[in-house]
Amino acid sequence: MLQVIGGVLQLFAVAFTRPTYQRFVVLLLAAILTTGSRTVLNLLRTVGDLAPGDPSSYHRVFAKRRWSLWHLGRALAGFILARWVPEGPVQVAGDDTVAEHKGKKVYGKACHRDAVRSSHSFTAYRWGHKWVVLAILVQFPFAKRPWALPVLCALYCTAKEDEKRGRRHKTPAELMRQLLAVLCRWFPERRFVFVGDGGFGVHPLASFVHRHRRRLTLVSRFYPNANLHDLPPAPTGKKKNGRPRKKGVKLPSPQDVVAKAARKQRLRVSWYGGGQRDIAVVTGTGHWYKGGEGLVPVRWVYVHDRTGTHRDDYFFSTDVDLSAQEIVEAYTRRWNLETTFQEMRGYLKLEKTRGWTEHTVLRTAPCLFGLYAVIAVFYAELPVWWQRQRAVTWRDKAAVTFSDAITAVRRWLWAEWVFATPDHSQAFAKIPRRMQATLLDGLAPAA
Repeated sequence: MLQVIGGVLQLFAVAFTRPTYQRFVVLLLAAILTTGSRTVLNLLRTVGDLAPGDPSSYHRVFAKRRWSLWHLGRALAGFILARWVPEGPVQVAGDDTVAEHKGKKVYGKACHRDAVRSSHSFTAYRWGHKWVVLAILVQFPFAKRPWALPVLCALYCTAKEDEKRGRRHKTPAELMRQLLAVLCRWFPERRFVFVGDGGFGVHPLASFVHRHRRRLTLVSRFYPNANLHDLPPAPTGKKKNGRPRKKGVKLPSPQDVVAKAARKQRLRVSWYGGGQRDIAVVTGTGHWYKGGEGLVPVRWVYVHDRTGTHRDDYFFSTDVDLSAQEIVEAYTRRWNLETTFQEMRGYLKLEKTRGWTEHTVLRTAPCLFGLYAVIAVFYAELPVWWQRQRAVTWRDKAAVTFSDAITAVRRWLWAEWVFATPDHSQAFAKIPRRMQATLLDGLAPAA
């Protein structure tokens, strides 16, 4: 296990100079052990004398030192793919989340719509940072559902902020397109299936994915009144020398097809949270058209939940060869990223960061997103005995949660790293085993 963790940490060394790397490793392990907010001061308070050097040098890791998050993301994504998704298409999920941040002079802070607190009849807003996150979906053997492990993220800035700083404004969908392009460039031999909510089911992103259809597939929400057409007919006669047509015959919109459908196909599909659900679907194909963007072939699916707990919805995929069941099951796996956001707020205190300068803001939250993935892969590599050290157990609990993972990894680090140092090993060995277990329970709570 020490060799595995050491190997993972060594992958991150390419992003740093040697002194900065040593401090980064200390901060990473301290962030796992720490409960409460992940401020640098709180991390140093947790590890104490295990953090060599002046405390100010650890603050400068985020605020002053020169290193690249891109290198960290590539190392982390490469390890996850090689270890847990070695072959076949790679499922990736993308979404944006708003992390509240206090302070008046915080870089990139703005008022954003909070999707978690908003509803169809009420819109809630929060002051903070809006992060666009791309995560790899991994099905661990100990989990009932896939886990969404963040590997790349970008800060969304408002148009006013971008204009103030003299740079081109990018929407969340454009930022996601950039992250997908980077991921494809890093791993040219892999094929990715990207799943996003309605904010990423836009024509420009679909057009980008279609241009890279050998490497990328998009699955997202669709528009009931989408503008669908056939391919343009081949020019004949005098039209050969004229301007070629951009689109063919207009097709009925998805909602019109559903309204005229005599019957719906019934399916039993994997659903949110790892369960099963009976649904009725109507599906069709066409070429999605938008002026200036051209045609994008899509397969759309209308979904009716036969249990009545979810509203009717429309999904689509840029891969027309996917079946309706594959599209629905791919989209429902997107919800695992929402679970990741919730667990990060509860267990990694995503909204408790205190940095306000540009470098600190752009580095602190992305490192916390990466920390979630690091804890998950550390837990997956733990021996079975350590994996059984769960946070909370009850009779019907079968699946492992992130609270179990972070608790087990913390217990292992306290026992095999902190108490294994020469200054503590002899004293810890003299403590009775039952008292050792009680001590580790107190040091390694889930939150």
